[in-house]
Amino acid sequence: MSTASQALARVQAILQERQLGALLVSQPENRRYLSGYTAPDHGIQASSGYLLIPQEGEPWLLTDSRFTLQAEAEAAGFHLHVYRRGLLEALETVLPHLKVQVLGFEADYFLYSTHARLMELAEKLTVQLVATTNLIEELRVVKTAAELDLMRASTKLNEQVFQQVYGRIAPGRSEREIARLIENTMLELGAERPSFDTIVAFGENAAKPHAVPGERRLRPGETVLIDMGLVLHGYCSDMSRTFMLGTPDALFIERLRLVRAAQKAAIAAIRAGVTGAQVDEAARKVLSEGGYGEAFGHGLGHGVGLAVHEAPRLSPHGHAPLQAGMVVTVEPGLYLADWGGIRLENMVIVTEEGCEVLNQDTTFLDL
Repeated sequence: MSTASQALARVQAILQERQLGALLVSQPENRRYLSGYTAPDHGIQASSGYLLIPQEGEPWLLTDSRFTLQAEAEAAGFHLHVYRRGLLEALETVLPHLKVQVLGFEADYFLYSTHARLMELAEKLTVQLVATTNLIEELRVVKTAAELDLMRASTKLNEQVFQQVYGRIAPGRSEREIARLIENTMLELGAERPSFDTIVAFGENAAKPHAVPGERRLRPGETVLIDMGLVLHGYCSDMSRTFMLGTPDALFIERLRLVRAAQKAAIAAIRAGVTGAQVDEAARKVLSEGGYGEAFGHGLGHGVGLAVHEAPRLSPHGHAPLQAGMVVTVEPGLYLADWGGIRLENMVIVTEEGCEVLNQDTTFLDL
């Protein structure tokens, strides 16, 4: 049974437990997870379709004529309904056909204006609406063996891109130019797309954790921080590296070694049963004892899968225990406005006894 088929059966079991007649799925990664349908949304206002999962029986994919051929090819086992005048027209036809009396919808990915119109339709059809939160996301956090293989492949390709681009980074090239080169190389090597907008930051710009690449040009002896990820077969990768071209100075080496020690301490703390907060604290303690506790402001990491940012969270607020099969980033950093910043990021799979580090390329990690 495929990952999508297994997940679909689990969702229908949850619908029975919660006494929901059907679930309307609008979130793109959830839609792909359950159906295999890969069409992306171009913003929450421009959906490429919805899934309607009944408590029993065949699920439905509701979309328009632009996506008919793709839906037929990808969403095996789904009954396809092609609408002409939008979602509400489709629901007015399909809900009575399925005899749905209670309809769940994804509260975190639904426009207020659409909800208002759906409320009017529900009243007309005598259907009760129930908001759901994280119903499918909670299934996605623990990956199957097949999903983990895809994430290993995504990480490996991400590293290959970095290795290929590194040799072309030179003084005089701009942040934006290197970011564009990274993303073009991803596509050339077979990625679907970047998993987020690539971050390239030189010198003091590296003090911004989410720096936006600009026209700043690299000067000799400056820090280079790159945060990059790609999507391969639907699954994301995410990696950060910080380095200096040529021979790094003593202060950079000292600070990089401290960040690497924090990363290693966190990785050593990861195993099923510990909380994200405990892992975060392991890294934060190293940085604090090294005198840079105040320079590390963000959480240590996050889950990765079909989305590049998903549960769980490795942060002071991550109180849920980790489970085997989760994939998380480990990305401690330090950021100093008058100097720059350093972030090192690897991805790991949580196991019962520890974790598997997915990144094999240790260049620039251990100086």
